[in-house]
Amino acid sequence: MADRILIINGPNINMLGTREKQIYGNQSLEEINKEIANMPILKDIDLEFFQSNHEGVIIDKIQEALGRVKVIIINAGALTHYSIAIHDALKAVDIPVIEVHLSNIYAREGFRDRSLISPIAAGGVFGFGATGYKMAVYGACELLKDN
Repeated sequence: MADRILIINGPNINMLGTREKQIYGNQSLEEINKEIANMPILKDIDLEFFQSNHEGVIIDKIQEALGRVKVIIINAGALTHYSIAIHDALKAVDIPVIEVHLSNIYAREGFRDRSLISPIAAGGVFGFGATGYKMAVYGACELLKDN
């Protein structure tokens, strides 16, 4: 199996560049994905981008990653804070996970300061805007080297 990284984005991430720019920045998800795809470190690694506003579809994508993907990078959006189902799906596939959030979820509203993904993630990047995805990709490449 070729080294493949799956980047999953959850609800409302498709609205980047238009929603709450003071929190999430001016870049669209498409612009962020293009920047990631052009990272030189990825020359021998396949990338797959996925976004959905629907919890069940995200779970299906996680399950489909089994046997195809070596690392999952996920920004589950608001599902981070209450989706036991996404937590369970990530545990079930036993693929290393890196959690990403554009904002620092621990410095925002009280309901955002709990992540159900963090306890099962290899690591996380919070509060660095779109750059956080690139940081996560570097982390994913390190995980691939270690395996």
